[in-house]
Order: sequence, then structure tokens, then C-alpha cells
Amino acid sequence: MAARWRHAATWVVAIACALGVWSVSACTSATVDQIDYAVDGGLITYNSTTVAGAASAGPQAFSRTLIGFGYHGPDGQIVTDHDFGSISVVGRAPLVLDYQIADAAVYSDGTPITCDDLVLAWAAQSGRFPGFDAASRAGYLDIEKIECESGAKKARVSFFPDRAIVDYEELFTATSMMPSHIISEKVGVNTTDAVLGKLGPADEALAKIAEAWNTTWKLDRNADLRNFPSSGPYKIDAVLDGGAVVLVANDLWWGAKPVTKRITVWPQAADIAERVNKRVVEVVDVATGSAGSLITPDDYQSSDSPSGGIQQLIFAPSGPLSETPARRAVALCTPRDVIARDAGVPVVNSRLNTAIDDAFDQAEDVPEAEQFARADPDAARDALGGAPLTVRIGYRGPNTRLAAVVGAIANSCAPAGITVNEVASDAIGPLALRDGQIDVLLASTGGASGSGSSGSSEVDAYELFSGNGNNLSGYHNDQIDGVVSALAVTADPTEIVRLLAESAPVLWADMPTLPLYRQQRTLLSSKKTYGVAANPTRWGAGWNMDRWELQQ
Repeated sequence: MAARWRHAATWVVAIACALGVWSVSACTSATVDQIDYAVDGGLITYNSTTVAGAASAGPQAFSRTLIGFGYHGPDGQIVTDHDFGSISVVGRAPLVLDYQIADAAVYSDGTPITCDDLVLAWAAQSGRFPGFDAASRAGYLDIEKIECESGAKKARVSFFPDRAIVDYEELFTATSMMPSHIISEKVGVNTTDAVLGKLGPADEALAKIAEAWNTTWKLDRNADLRNFPSSGPYKIDAVLDGGAVVLVANDLWWGAKPVTKRITVWPQAADIAERVNKRVVEVVDVATGSAGSLITPDDYQSSDSPSGGIQQLIFAPSGPLSETPARRAVALCTPRDVIARDAGVPVVNSRLNTAIDDAFDQAEDVPEAEQFARADPDAARDALGGAPLTVRIGYRGPNTRLAAVVGAIANSCAPAGITVNEVASDAIGPLALRDGQIDVLLASTGGASGSGSSGSSEVDAYELFSGNGNNLSGYHNDQIDGVVSALAVTADPTEIVRLLAESAPVLWADMPTLPLYRQQRTLLSSKKTYGVAANPTRWGAGWNMDRWELQQ
């Protein structure tokens, strides 16, 4: 329907110009108010801070629908969003921050944006309150308290002593805060009062809040869009058959109006190449090779660039790979050199310093990694004591690149007595691993089909921190917890190198995950679409979609 609408609009422009109804200037630079945008994950929830949501294409779709105090720019850096508000540093030891929300800030349903939304985001992601299925606690668990009068436009955030996190600007950014008033209405309790203890004992209320936070924003054709208000220049207009989401200009947005009034975001599917060939999609933002032979038509442009995510094997916390010898056996017969070479990139050994390629990477290139550089089926068989092993490696499909990776592992591990079964569907992701449907998840940082990276290595490192939602392998090691915690508050390069070097041998011994290569990204766009720029983080090219313009 969206494509037909766009082509109809194009014909209107063409006919008007041919008949001389419009001026020459209008006909030479007519803007089309519809852009189709294809991403490489599913659109399953509006809440991109849940375990499944953070790994989905939600961040790519909703970075200009649910905004915050900052967003991630084209290099993955944090850019302050002054339309939303400002942050002031009040104290350094301990770290104290004042957050001021813009007076004009209002949700698309007319409800003011207030500090209640910060309180809910902290409650959900701090790990202090049970029941929330949040992807990461990074930074939020270091907050000691938030001072907020319900309904106010300002909040004071105080961190625990000695927890002055370096990347505090990563908190309360785009897609990290959900509309608290929707949850308050749903459970019949003011979320801020419940979280801050102003209602007395509130265990029952908090349990209801957590359950509502986890489940309210599921995206499907039956979704009640009254529960999906926007805080940005776009709002959700419809959810289509097949999972596409239609975004339209938010008429209550107080900032610069979006250039294009309507953007339809299409989830990963087998027909991306066909859509490009038929010119019915203007922007494609996917992992390189995932869509097969994605040939760039003459009137399109394409660029490849490294993401902040590491393509990896994530081992399940239960089942045949719950024990270290089995995980090490699979790692020993995995042809990491061949897999990386076929992807056209180097093998990476980084687990804790992942978001960017920099001098710190060498700290994780320790001797213990060398035995896993290339396949050794004999060593894998010895690790299992000669016993056979069958494992299910899953990934979100269709994905041509990952299908080849699983095929390479299966062929290489067969001589070791390890049988690899491929499991690929659009339902495979972090929850499939957690629920025991597969034994290994082949994905990027946090189990994502896309980049998965926050843009901060210190934040991404929490995927191996005990109890973190996106710690999908269920890994627990006190020493690694200490390293991850220390990295979050360390700016000294010498100390960062020491911490990374200390952690690497432990992680190669325990093998909660097996890093393969840095996920590369392909951004393809029509030459008539302007303002599109790549982004290495999980927010991808959608970081500035309100500036995109399609001309005819």
C-alpha cells in the first residue's frame, strides 16, 4: 500500500509538470512525502530497552520517535538534543547531574514529558526493582537516587560514591525512555510515587509496573496505538501486515518539522534485493552480505562501513553447551580465519572493547586466543573426550552471510564428532536462546541482528556482566564483573589497557561467547534521497531520518 501511494504521488508530480500546472522550480526539485526504509531486523516492540527490543530493528526505526537528551551521530558519538532538554553537572565526587526537560516538550497525545519518564527508565534498567526484562543496566545501576516531583520538568540524578561513570551521556538518550503516563494509566498507580517509595510498601504495584513495561508496547496489527505516543518528530500511524511500521509527522512536535512527512520502515525479509531492483525502497540499512547479492542500480548509491558490533557465537546457559569443555570444543573447531576472510574483514578477539577499532584492541590479543584462531578438529574432539555432540546454531533469517557462517562451522566441526544443525527464522533471537530453543545464537552485540552496539565499549561490555539482561550466556565471573565495573569509571588509557589484558585470558578460558569479526554495514540509498548517513551503532541510519528528503 505504501509503495502504491508513493508511485501515485510521483505520477501526480509528473502529470502536473507535463501540463505546466506547476512552476519550473517546483518541477525540477519536487519533494515526495514518502520514503521506504528497509532494515535488517524485526519490528516487534516499541520498547527498545527490553532484551528482545534492543536486539531488534526498533532502535533503527524509533530514534526520532522516542527521543531523549541525546542521540548517536554518524560516528556513533553522543550529540546533545537541545530540543528535548539539557544536562548540567552539579557535582563530580559523587557525580550529580541535573536534567532539565524543555518546557515545550509534549507527547503526541498531548501529555507533557516530565521527569516521571526518567524515573521509570531508571527503575526498569537499574536492576534494583525485580521483574523488568531490561537489556542492560549499564550506568543505571550506578545511580543512587533520582529526585523528581511527579509532573515536573526537572530531575536531579545522584550516583553512588566512586561511581562517576565516564559515559554518563549514554543515559536517558533516544529510545531509552518510555511514556510513563501510559503505564500509570494501565496499572492505576503513579509510577514515580511507587518507584520512589512515596506510596509506602509498593511491591505489588511495582510488579504490575514491570509487567506492563515488558508487555504493553508489543507491535502487531492488534496494537492499540493510543498506547504508543511519540516524543519526537515522527509518530506511529499504522502497523502493516508483515510487520512494517508507518511513521508520520507528529503534529505536536515542537522542533523543526521533519522534511518527509511519511516514512515506512520495513523489517528484514527475503525480498530486499527485489525491492531495490523495483525501486520501491529508497534506503536500505543492513549487515553486509545479509541480503545476498545486493546489486546497486545505476540510480542508487552504496557504501560499506564497520559497525560497533561484533559478530559472535553466544552460547546458551543451559543444554549441551552449558559446560565450558563443550563450548571450548565448538570454539576449537570453528574456522574463525575462514569465516572472517569470507566476510572480507580480519578476525577480532575483542569482547570488552568492542564499539570502535582503536589502540586498546591489542590488549585483548593475548596468547590464549591463538589456539582458537583457526579450526582444530582434533583438539575439539579431545576437549570432548571423544564423545559426540549435537548443537543447534540459530540466527535471525533469512541471512545469506550467516547461513554461510553456519555452513562453514558445520563442515569444520563434523570431523570432531560435532553435528551442527542450522535453525533460521524471523523468530530467532535472544529469547530463543534464553528459552532453550537453540544452543548457540549467531548474532552481533547483545544478540542483535544489526549492529547492537551502544557506541560505547564500556556500555557494551555489560553484555558479560552478571545479571545483565543481554548477558545471554548467563555468564558469571566475579573478576570479569570487577573489570567491567572498573572500565565504566576509568578514563586513564594505561588503566584501560591493564583491565582489558587482565580480562582476556579469563574470557578465553571460560568461553561465554566466541567473537568472529566486526559486523560490516551496507547503506544503500536512492541518489534522489538526500541527508542519509550511516551510523555504526544500533540506531543505524535512522538517527536523522527527519532530515531525509526524496526528490523527483
